[in-house]
Amino acid sequence: MKKKENYFKIIDQIEKVRTKNNVNWMDLLRLAFKHSPNEARKLVKKINVSDNKISLLFKKLSSK
Repeated sequence: MKKKENYFKIIDQIEKVRTKNNVNWMDLLRLAFKHSPNEARKLVKKINVSDNKISLLFKKLSSK
């Protein structure tokens, strides 16, 4: 039972860090679109393609 509690503590810590990091990502995104919208749009498109690939891999993992 103690192991599960440790997992949840670690997951909570990850969540806190990710929350702060997501704010940083959004700030970076705003900055990119403010100063170079065309280039930012191209990069966001590439990121989205990669994210979709990752989502497909997660689906494969979760279906096995």
